[in-house]
Amino acid sequence: MGDSKAGSDFAELSRRVRAVGLMSHRPGYYTLRFMLVGAVFAASWTGFVLIGDTWIQMLMAVFMAIVSAQVALLGHDLAHRQVFRGRAATERAGWFTGNLANGMGYGWWTEKHNRHHANPNHEELDPDVSPGLFVWTERQGRAAQGVSRFFIKYEAQLFFPALLFEGFNLNWSGIRSVLTPGLRNRGVEAVLLAAHLAAYLTAVFLVLSPGKAIAFILVHKAVWGVYMGSVFAPNHKGMPTLTGDTELDYLRKQVLTSRNVKGGWFTNFALGGLNYQIEHHLFPGMPSVHLGRAQPIVRDFCAEKGIPYRETGLIQSWREALAQLHRNGEHLRHPPQGRATSSAG
Repeated sequence: MGDSKAGSDFAELSRRVRAVGLMSHRPGYYTLRFMLVGAVFAASWTGFVLIGDTWIQMLMAVFMAIVSAQVALLGHDLAHRQVFRGRAATERAGWFTGNLANGMGYGWWTEKHNRHHANPNHEELDPDVSPGLFVWTERQGRAAQGVSRFFIKYEAQLFFPALLFEGFNLNWSGIRSVLTPGLRNRGVEAVLLAAHLAAYLTAVFLVLSPGKAIAFILVHKAVWGVYMGSVFAPNHKGMPTLTGDTELDYLRKQVLTSRNVKGGWFTNFALGGLNYQIEHHLFPGMPSVHLGRAQPIVRDFCAEKGIPYRETGLIQSWREALAQLHRNGEHLRHPPQGRATSSAG
Protein backbone atom coordinates (compact mmCIF):
# COMPACT_ATOMS: atom_id res chain seq x y z
CA MET A 1 0.00 0.00 0.00
CA GLY A 2 2.10 2.91 -1.24
CA ASP A 3 1.59 6.57 -0.48
CA SER A 4 0.61 7.44 -4.03
CA LYS A 5 -2.12 4.82 -4.15
CA ALA A 6 -3.30 5.67 -0.65
CA GLY A 7 -3.42 9.36 -1.45
CA SER A 8 -5.36 8.78 -4.64
CA ASP A 9 -8.00 6.78 -2.78
CA PHE A 10 -8.82 9.66 -0.46
CA ALA A 11 -8.54 12.18 -3.30
CA GLU A 12 -11.12 10.18 -5.24
CA LEU A 13 -13.47 10.07 -2.25
CA SER A 14 -12.95 13.76 -1.60
CA ARG A 15 -13.92 14.59 -5.19
CA ARG A 16 -17.17 12.65 -4.81
CA VAL A 17 -18.02 14.44 -1.56
CA ARG A 18 -17.16 17.90 -2.89
CA ALA A 19 -19.07 17.29 -6.12
CA VAL A 20 -22.36 17.35 -4.18
CA GLY A 21 -21.41 20.42 -2.16
CA LEU A 22 -20.98 18.77 1.24
CA MET A 23 -17.90 20.82 2.18
CA SER A 24 -19.76 24.11 1.70
CA HIS A 25 -20.33 26.23 4.79
CA ARG A 26 -23.87 26.52 6.18
CA PRO A 27 -24.14 29.96 7.80
CA GLY A 28 -27.93 29.85 7.94
CA TYR A 29 -27.97 26.51 9.73
CA TYR A 30 -25.40 27.58 12.29
CA THR A 31 -27.07 30.94 12.86
CA LEU A 32 -30.33 29.17 13.68
CA ARG A 33 -28.60 26.53 15.82
CA PHE A 34 -26.65 29.11 17.82
CA MET A 35 -29.81 31.18 18.34
CA LEU A 36 -31.83 28.18 19.55
CA VAL A 37 -29.15 26.79 21.85
CA GLY A 38 -28.33 30.27 23.13
CA ALA A 39 -32.00 30.98 23.83
CA VAL A 40 -32.44 27.72 25.73
CA PHE A 41 -29.21 28.34 27.65
CA ALA A 42 -30.41 31.81 28.72
CA ALA A 43 -33.93 30.55 29.47
CA SER A 44 -32.58 27.74 31.65
CA TRP A 45 -30.68 30.17 33.86
CA THR A 46 -33.67 32.49 33.98
CA GLY A 47 -35.84 29.56 35.03
CA PHE A 48 -33.26 28.61 37.64
CA VAL A 49 -33.55 32.06 39.25
CA LEU A 50 -37.35 32.10 39.08
CA ILE A 51 -37.79 28.62 40.58
CA GLY A 52 -35.77 29.64 43.62
CA ASP A 53 -34.58 27.72 46.63
CA THR A 54 -36.15 24.27 46.24
CA TRP A 55 -35.00 20.70 45.66
CA ILE A 56 -36.81 20.84 42.31
CA GLN A 57 -33.63 22.54 41.14
CA MET A 58 -32.01 19.12 40.96
CA LEU A 59 -34.19 18.45 37.92
CA MET A 60 -33.06 21.79 36.52
CA ALA A 61 -29.47 20.69 37.10
CA VAL A 62 -30.07 17.66 34.87
CA PHE A 63 -31.72 19.76 32.16
CA MET A 64 -28.99 22.41 32.32
CA ALA A 65 -26.32 19.72 32.01
CA ILE A 66 -27.92 18.61 28.74
CA VAL A 67 -27.92 22.23 27.56
CA SER A 68 -24.26 22.58 28.58
CA ALA A 69 -23.43 19.55 26.44
CA GLN A 70 -25.22 21.05 23.45
CA VAL A 71 -23.20 24.25 23.93
CA ALA A 72 -20.02 22.16 24.06
CA LEU A 73 -21.00 20.38 20.83
CA LEU A 74 -21.26 23.78 19.16
CA GLY A 75 -17.78 24.50 20.47
CA HIS A 76 -16.62 21.27 18.83
CA ASP A 77 -17.93 22.41 15.44
CA LEU A 78 -16.24 25.77 15.96
CA ALA A 79 -12.90 24.13 16.73
CA HIS A 80 -13.05 22.36 13.36
CA ARG A 81 -13.79 25.61 11.47
CA GLN A 82 -17.18 24.29 10.42
CA VAL A 83 -18.96 27.50 11.38
CA PHE A 84 -16.72 30.43 10.37
CA ARG A 85 -13.98 30.59 7.78
CA GLY A 86 -11.85 33.06 9.73
CA ARG A 87 -9.72 32.18 12.74
CA ALA A 88 -10.57 35.32 14.74
CA ALA A 89 -14.34 34.84 14.59
CA THR A 90 -13.93 31.12 15.34
CA GLU A 91 -11.82 31.79 18.45
CA ARG A 92 -14.16 34.47 19.81
CA ALA A 93 -17.18 32.20 19.48
CA GLY A 94 -15.16 29.31 20.89
CA TRP A 95 -14.24 31.34 23.98
CA PHE A 96 -17.95 31.96 24.56
CA THR A 97 -19.08 28.34 24.16
CA GLY A 98 -16.07 27.00 26.05
CA ASN A 99 -14.58 29.36 28.62
CA LEU A 100 -17.49 31.66 29.40
CA ALA A 101 -20.52 29.37 29.08
CA ASN A 102 -19.05 26.08 30.34
CA GLY A 103 -15.83 26.98 32.15
CA MET A 104 -13.96 24.74 29.71
CA GLY A 105 -10.69 25.93 28.18
CA TYR A 106 -11.31 26.30 24.44
CA GLY A 107 -7.65 26.66 23.45
CA TRP A 108 -6.50 23.69 25.52
CA TRP A 109 -9.29 21.44 24.27
CA THR A 110 -8.84 22.44 20.61
CA GLU A 111 -5.11 21.68 20.67
CA LYS A 112 -5.73 18.32 22.36
CA HIS A 113 -8.55 17.42 20.00
CA ASN A 114 -6.53 18.30 16.90
CA ARG A 115 -3.78 15.93 18.05
CA HIS A 116 -6.42 13.22 18.41
CA HIS A 117 -7.68 13.80 14.87
CA ALA A 118 -4.17 13.69 13.42
CA ASN A 119 -3.48 10.25 14.95
CA PRO A 120 -6.69 8.61 16.20
CA ASN A 121 -6.20 5.66 18.54
CA HIS A 122 -2.41 5.88 18.24
CA GLU A 123 -1.08 4.81 21.62
CA GLU A 124 1.88 7.22 21.56
CA LEU A 125 0.36 10.18 19.70
CA ASP A 126 -3.35 10.36 20.53
CA PRO A 127 -3.91 12.08 23.91
CA ASP A 128 -7.33 10.44 24.16
CA VAL A 129 -5.73 7.02 24.58
CA SER A 130 -2.87 8.05 26.85
CA PRO A 131 -2.75 5.76 29.89
CA GLY A 132 -3.62 7.13 33.32
CA LEU A 133 -5.77 5.57 36.01
CA PHE A 134 -7.48 3.90 33.05
CA VAL A 135 -5.81 2.31 30.05
CA TRP A 136 -7.29 1.73 26.62
CA THR A 137 -5.41 -1.30 25.30
CA GLU A 138 -4.18 -4.62 26.66
CA ARG A 139 -0.60 -3.53 25.94
CA GLN A 140 -1.01 -0.48 28.16
CA GLY A 141 -2.63 -2.63 30.84
CA ARG A 142 0.35 -4.97 31.01
CA ALA A 143 2.76 -2.03 31.34
CA ALA A 144 0.80 -0.33 34.15
CA GLN A 145 2.34 0.13 37.57
CA GLY A 146 1.21 1.24 41.01
CA VAL A 147 -2.30 2.17 42.02
CA SER A 148 -3.54 2.26 38.43
CA ARG A 149 -3.37 -1.55 38.39
CA PHE A 150 -6.37 -1.66 40.74
CA PHE A 151 -8.41 0.62 38.48
CA ILE A 152 -7.40 -1.33 35.40
CA LYS A 153 -8.53 -4.55 37.03
CA TYR A 154 -12.08 -3.21 37.27
CA GLU A 155 -12.04 -0.39 34.73
CA ALA A 156 -14.99 -1.71 32.74
CA GLN A 157 -17.15 -1.48 35.87
CA LEU A 158 -15.65 1.86 36.89
CA PHE A 159 -15.78 3.61 33.52
CA PHE A 160 -19.26 5.14 33.65
CA PRO A 161 -19.04 5.95 37.39
CA ALA A 162 -15.76 7.73 36.62
CA LEU A 163 -17.56 9.87 34.04
CA LEU A 164 -19.48 11.43 36.94
CA PHE A 165 -16.25 13.37 37.59
CA GLU A 166 -15.51 14.23 33.96
CA GLY A 167 -17.29 17.59 34.13
CA PHE A 168 -15.06 18.66 37.00
CA ASN A 169 -12.05 17.32 35.11
CA LEU A 170 -12.91 19.42 32.05
CA ASN A 171 -13.21 22.53 34.22
CA TRP A 172 -9.96 21.83 36.06
CA SER A 173 -8.10 21.12 32.80
CA GLY A 174 -9.18 24.53 31.52
CA ILE A 175 -7.94 26.23 34.68
CA ARG A 176 -4.67 24.31 34.58
CA SER A 177 -4.13 25.34 30.94
CA VAL A 178 -4.17 29.05 31.80
CA LEU A 179 -1.89 28.53 34.78
CA THR A 180 0.78 27.00 32.52
CA PRO A 181 2.81 29.16 30.09
CA GLY A 182 2.49 28.45 26.39
CA LEU A 183 -1.23 28.73 25.72
CA ARG A 184 -2.19 31.19 22.97
CA ASN A 185 -4.45 33.99 24.23
CA ARG A 186 -3.75 32.80 27.74
CA GLY A 187 -4.82 36.10 29.34
CA VAL A 188 -8.16 36.28 27.54
CA GLU A 189 -8.97 32.67 28.33
CA ALA A 190 -8.02 33.15 31.99
CA VAL A 191 -10.29 36.18 32.34
CA LEU A 192 -13.22 34.38 30.74
CA LEU A 193 -12.72 31.27 32.87
CA ALA A 194 -12.64 33.47 35.99
CA ALA A 195 -15.79 35.26 34.85
CA HIS A 196 -17.56 31.92 34.35
CA LEU A 197 -16.52 30.62 37.75
CA ALA A 198 -17.54 33.83 39.54
CA ALA A 199 -20.91 34.08 37.76
CA TYR A 200 -21.70 30.37 38.15
CA LEU A 201 -20.93 30.17 41.86
CA THR A 202 -22.56 33.53 42.62
CA ALA A 203 -25.80 32.56 40.89
CA VAL A 204 -25.98 29.12 42.47
CA PHE A 205 -25.20 30.25 46.03
CA LEU A 206 -27.39 33.36 45.84
CA VAL A 207 -30.45 31.41 44.70
CA LEU A 208 -29.96 28.22 46.73
CA SER A 209 -29.14 27.46 50.32
CA PRO A 210 -25.56 26.13 50.76
CA GLY A 211 -26.61 22.47 50.92
CA LYS A 212 -28.83 22.69 47.84
CA ALA A 213 -26.19 24.74 46.03
CA ILE A 214 -23.55 22.06 46.54
CA ALA A 215 -26.00 19.35 45.51
CA PHE A 216 -26.94 21.33 42.39
CA ILE A 217 -23.30 21.69 41.36
CA LEU A 218 -22.63 17.99 41.92
CA VAL A 219 -25.66 16.92 39.87
CA HIS A 220 -25.04 19.46 37.10
CA LYS A 221 -21.37 18.57 36.63
CA ALA A 222 -21.94 14.82 37.03
CA VAL A 223 -24.67 14.64 34.38
CA TRP A 224 -22.67 16.89 32.05
CA GLY A 225 -19.64 14.61 32.43
CA VAL A 226 -21.61 11.43 31.78
CA TYR A 227 -23.26 13.02 28.74
CA MET A 228 -19.97 14.19 27.25
CA GLY A 229 -18.29 10.85 27.90
CA SER A 230 -21.23 8.96 26.41
CA VAL A 231 -20.97 11.07 23.25
CA PHE A 232 -17.23 10.67 22.70
CA ALA A 233 -16.47 7.19 24.11
CA PRO A 234 -18.43 5.16 21.48
CA ASN A 235 -16.44 6.73 18.64
CA HIS A 236 -13.08 4.98 19.08
CA LYS A 237 -12.93 2.91 22.27
CA GLY A 238 -12.76 -0.78 21.43
CA MET A 239 -11.61 -0.08 17.87
CA PRO A 240 -8.12 -1.03 16.57
CA THR A 241 -5.21 0.95 17.97
CA LEU A 242 -1.91 1.87 16.37
CA THR A 243 1.68 2.07 17.59
CA GLY A 244 4.94 3.36 16.13
CA ASP A 245 5.17 4.14 12.42
CA THR A 246 2.24 2.93 10.37
CA GLU A 247 1.91 2.37 6.63
CA LEU A 248 -1.79 3.14 6.78
CA ASP A 249 -2.79 6.07 4.64
CA TYR A 250 -5.04 8.87 5.86
CA LEU A 251 -8.23 7.23 4.59
CA ARG A 252 -7.63 3.86 6.21
CA LYS A 253 -6.17 5.30 9.41
CA GLN A 254 -9.32 7.31 10.01
CA VAL A 255 -11.85 4.67 8.96
CA LEU A 256 -10.33 1.65 10.70
CA THR A 257 -10.02 3.38 14.08
CA SER A 258 -13.52 4.92 14.11
CA ARG A 259 -17.02 3.62 14.70
CA ASN A 260 -20.34 5.08 13.59
CA VAL A 261 -23.48 4.97 15.73
CA LYS A 262 -26.74 4.17 13.97
CA GLY A 263 -29.94 5.97 14.82
CA GLY A 264 -32.49 8.52 13.69
CA TRP A 265 -32.97 12.21 14.26
CA PHE A 266 -32.77 11.89 18.06
CA THR A 267 -29.35 10.21 17.87
CA ASN A 268 -28.18 12.95 15.50
CA PHE A 269 -29.36 15.61 17.94
CA ALA A 270 -28.07 13.94 21.11
CA LEU A 271 -24.63 13.21 19.67
CA GLY A 272 -24.35 16.45 17.72
CA GLY A 273 -23.59 14.63 14.48
CA LEU A 274 -20.65 12.77 16.03
CA ASN A 275 -22.54 9.54 15.50
CA TYR A 276 -21.14 9.89 11.96
CA GLN A 277 -17.64 9.62 13.39
CA ILE A 278 -16.03 8.05 10.32
CA GLU A 279 -17.23 10.82 8.04
CA HIS A 280 -16.30 13.46 10.62
CA HIS A 281 -12.75 12.11 10.91
CA LEU A 282 -12.30 11.98 7.16
CA PHE A 283 -13.70 15.47 6.67
CA PRO A 284 -13.39 17.35 9.99
CA GLY A 285 -14.21 20.68 8.35
CA MET A 286 -17.53 19.41 6.99
CA PRO A 287 -20.53 21.04 8.70
CA SER A 288 -22.07 18.46 11.01
CA VAL A 289 -25.44 18.86 9.31
CA HIS A 290 -23.91 17.37 6.12
CA LEU A 291 -22.39 14.26 7.72
CA GLY A 292 -25.52 12.16 7.30
CA ARG A 293 -25.57 12.90 3.57
CA ALA A 294 -21.88 12.03 3.30
CA GLN A 295 -22.32 8.66 5.00
CA PRO A 296 -23.67 6.59 2.07
CA ILE A 297 -20.97 8.03 -0.19
CA VAL A 298 -18.21 7.08 2.26
CA ARG A 299 -19.73 3.69 3.10
CA ASP A 300 -20.10 2.72 -0.56
CA PHE A 301 -16.57 3.90 -1.32
CA CYS A 302 -15.16 1.81 1.52
CA ALA A 303 -17.05 -1.21 0.18
CA GLU A 304 -15.49 -0.62 -3.25
CA LYS A 305 -12.00 -0.52 -1.74
CA GLY A 306 -12.54 -3.40 0.68
CA ILE A 307 -12.08 -1.21 3.75
CA PRO A 308 -14.00 -2.41 6.87
CA TYR A 309 -16.63 0.15 7.86
CA ARG A 310 -17.89 -0.27 11.45
CA GLU A 311 -21.41 0.86 12.37
CA THR A 312 -23.44 -0.18 15.43
CA GLY A 313 -26.28 0.98 17.62
CA LEU A 314 -25.48 3.22 20.59
CA ILE A 315 -25.87 0.51 23.24
CA GLN A 316 -23.74 -1.90 21.22
CA SER A 317 -21.04 0.76 20.86
CA TRP A 318 -20.92 1.08 24.65
CA ARG A 319 -20.80 -2.71 24.97
CA GLU A 320 -17.82 -2.91 22.62
CA ALA A 321 -15.99 -0.13 24.44
CA LEU A 322 -16.60 -1.75 27.84
CA ALA A 323 -15.61 -5.18 26.50
CA GLN A 324 -12.23 -3.76 25.50
CA LEU A 325 -11.79 -2.21 28.94
CA HIS A 326 -12.65 -5.58 30.49
CA ARG A 327 -10.01 -7.32 28.35
CA ASN A 328 -7.38 -4.77 29.42
CA GLY A 329 -7.58 -5.99 33.02
CA GLU A 330 -7.89 -9.72 32.30
CA HIS A 331 -4.25 -10.46 33.21
CA LEU A 332 -4.76 -8.79 36.61
CA ARG A 333 -8.02 -10.56 37.43
CA HIS A 334 -6.70 -13.95 36.31
CA PRO A 335 -2.89 -13.95 36.49
CA PRO A 336 -1.01 -16.87 34.90
CA GLN A 337 -1.08 -19.94 37.16
CA GLY A 338 2.69 -20.21 37.22
CA ARG A 339 3.07 -16.67 38.55
CA ALA A 340 0.40 -17.23 41.20
CA THR A 341 2.10 -20.46 42.34
CA SER A 342 5.50 -18.77 42.44
CA SER A 343 4.27 -15.86 44.54
CA ALA A 344 2.51 -18.26 46.92
CA GLY A 345 5.72 -20.13 47.47
